[in-house]
Amino acid sequence: MREYQILHFDNSPVDLMRWQLGGSTGAHPKEFAAEWGGHPRWTKSEFPNGDPSSPVLSRRIADLLRDDLEKAGRLLPVRIEKAEADEYLLYLVEQVADCLDMERSSPPDRLGRVQQSVFRPEALPADVPAFRSMGFPTAVCWNGWAVELLSGLLGDLLEARLVWSEDPGLVPHPDPWGF
Repeated sequence: MREYQILHFDNSPVDLMRWQLGGSTGAHPKEFAAEWGGHPRWTKSEFPNGDPSSPVLSRRIADLLRDDLEKAGRLLPVRIEKAEADEYLLYLVEQVADCLDMERSSPPDRLGRVQQSVFRPEALPADVPAFRSMGFPTAVCWNGWAVELLSGLLGDLLEARLVWSEDPGLVPHPDPWGF
């Protein structure tokens, strides 16, 4: 992230991960708290965290992509000290798909992360920007077309890591969740 400020959450994403692991039923957190990390003179990133369970977007990016984003989830406020209300929004991805081939994927590590994912193409929800799989519900996976949109808006502020592809010429990142 070079010289960009990033967000550091308090413990509020823990409740989000419990909700994700619990089958996304019941009440999910409605608000999140974070603070900026990095030198105060550095620019604030518009995609300011690397937690795969809880992507955060600036209001500008969220507004530009809102119609697509809301197909798979909702945008929730992130409270940041000395920041305008709703300046940054957490993207709560509600779309869950039974698309991870658990027999062909690597077994989950002790934190539940699947390092080498193999998806069943016919079960992928390609019409939404992002989804979570039943086999690894705490990770938000972005579809390629959404990554292209985000990359077009964010440039090198976005580190996209390939998790899986049907194209044998494309090699998935060896540690896609190791941010």
